[in-house]
Amino acid sequence: TGLLEPDIEIKPTANQIQDVMLEIEKCKAKNQRVLVLTLTKRLSEDIADYLAQRNIAVQWLHSEVKTLDRPGILEDFRRGIYDVIVGVNLLREGLDLPEVALVAILDADKEGFLRNETTLIQTMGRASRNPNGRVILYADKVTGSMASAIAEVARRRKVQERYNHSQTVDGA
Repeated sequence: TGLLEPDIEIKPTANQIQDVMLEIEKCKAKNQRVLVLTLTKRLSEDIADYLAQRNIAVQWLHSEVKTLDRPGILEDFRRGIYDVIVGVNLLREGLDLPEVALVAILDADKEGFLRNETTLIQTMGRASRNPNGRVILYADKVTGSMASAIAEVARRRKVQERYNHSQTVDGA
């Protein structure tokens, strides 16, 4: 596809909601979509409510949403009805969302199933279908899972860059 794995940035957890709001506004200005990942269903709902109160077009999405309602929410997201989806584990939701330019993972340094190496790699990959794809990991320390996931994404990105360069050179 010529697309690369996303750029990754680590930011502190202090003021992560205010920072993610600024990042959302930047994406909105470019007609890009944002996924925000939380650790709990309640937190995803609370953050979605908070963002909605600040005039951000947002929808929460987690296991409480009926299976048959999910495709409609995702279609509305892709069409721009929502700029942001906030959820706990959006891996099965994000089949292919090229509009997603930013994946913001809150509390990325809280080890566990939702923040292990494999889940982080898969979650960060939700931004890999967008040419401007990037990930922000909000964390106060770099966990082993984070370090491994970041290293793997960087390795994949280098492979993709080499391939893209070889296609440009060979095809020129």
